[in-house]
Amino acid sequence: MAASSLASAKNLGDTGARIRSAFERNFRSGETIYDEGQDGDALFVIQAGQVELIRHGEGGNRVISRHGPGEFFGEMSVLLGRARMARAVAVADTRVLQLDGRTFETMCVEQPEIAIRVIQRLAGRMIHLEQRLAALGADDMLRPVVRVLVRRVERRGSAGRVETTLRALAGEAGLSLADAHRALGYLMDQRLVRLSDDVLLIADVEALSAALDSD
Repeated sequence: MAASSLASAKNLGDTGARIRSAFERNFRSGETIYDEGQDGDALFVIQAGQVELIRHGEGGNRVISRHGPGEFFGEMSVLLGRARMARAVAVADTRVLQLDGRTFETMCVEQPEIAIRVIQRLAGRMIHLEQRLAALGADDMLRPVVRVLVRRVERRGSAGRVETTLRALAGEAGLSLADAHRALGYLMDQRLVRLSDDVLLIADVEALSAALDSD
């Protein structure tokens, strides 16, 4: 293994483990690191530069996060064994350390502070979600509407659509027309849902369904 790769791995803390697969990769500004839908078999630690995570939806591409030196990305696909949910693009000349799942697991076991960093990041996401729900006014009128939409959505990649009327939605959610209208207003203000005739267009189904995570 190249000396530069080993040195970068030690920046995360010298685990004392035999690192089987760890190497540096360099990307020019604008270059794609991985694409949405690809298998997620590695995570990345940024040594220099910046990376944006971009998700495609009905309304086009949307930047969901930006990361800089010392931060990591791509970990959820490795931890959950699922495909990439966003595209990662270098927005400056960028150097990353790529770690496969087995190497990352070894490092977490032998250097607990790395696992703590991951836990802190996930906790931060939950706090952000709670704040977002509070801003939405997520209460007894919002959740039933979200449940109906998630249950009835016709998936199209990360996006989706629900053919319905306000009256039908209110009836299925067990709400008055006024409350259903108010709940949809919250979702539209946050650009989670867009109305086109009698079709509700959902740019990001996972972002919408996240409103139910605290149930």
